[in-house]
This record gives sequence, C-alpha cells and structure tokens, in this order.
Amino acid sequence: MDKFEPVKWEDVKKELLQDPEFKKEYDSMELEYSIIAQVIQKRLDKGLTQKELAEKVGTKQSAIARLEGGNSNPSVAFLKKVSEALGSKLQISL
Repeated sequence: MDKFEPVKWEDVKKELLQDPEFKKEYDSMELEYSIIAQVIQKRLDKGLTQKELAEKVGTKQSAIARLEGGNSNPSVAFLKKVSEALGSKLQISL
C-alpha cells in the first residue's frame, strides 16, 4: 500500500496564490476571511457552540453557521451583537 503524505493548507495556498486571478479573488475576500476567523476563534476560546453563541446573540444557530461559513452578508448591527456576545468590541476603520 502506498502511504499518502498529508497536504498542508499553507502549501496549497502558497501554490494557488501564484495564480494572479486566484490571488486577486483571494485578496478581495481578505476582510471576510478575517472576520470569520476571528469570530470562530473567539467562540472556541470561550468554549461556546454555535447554538450557545446564537442564544447569546438572540438568533438561530443557522445564522451563526452562515456567518462562520461565509454564506451571509451580515449587517454591522449583527456583527456588533456577535462581538458583544463574545465579550469583544467591534471596531471598524477606514
């Protein structure tokens, strides 16, 4: 049997980013990816499930899943509620 070497995301990402079209799209999504990563990390740091976070926010688990999956375009008001539920402060700058 052949053994497969595990593929590291960073290696795949590095290779994909060499494609100018991919890099352009990836860069355009940087803000969204950053928000998603921060929400997930804060939620995990607090030991909360998506359902528990949703209850704190006053929404459904599916709304948190859409946010974390990048399948929504959340309002600033929603992001503020999420950040407050996570014990954080939403900051936006230009």
